Amino acid sequence: MAQSYKTRKRLAMLILLVGMPAYVIVVVTAMNWLDRAFGRMPIWAEVPLYAILAFAWILPFRGVFKGVGQADPDADQDAR
Repeated sequence: MAQSYKTRKRLAMLILLVGMPAYVIVVVTAMNWLDRAFGRMPIWAEVPLYAILAFAWILPFRGVFKGVGQADPDADQDAR
């Protein structure tokens, strides 16, 4: 499904302003629950897990963010 540049830009903003903070809250809550339920993980396991989780949120949204920082390709050449 091809989305227009304007739609992708708005969706990217929504993801960054709402989705990412929600993801952080879910991950931190889950990690705190794991700490309470099973005890703290060793640091050698905890650091890579946080690193993986830090980048995991972006994988489903690669197509949305691709090219959003560029000029609108649908705009007139004079408007650029």
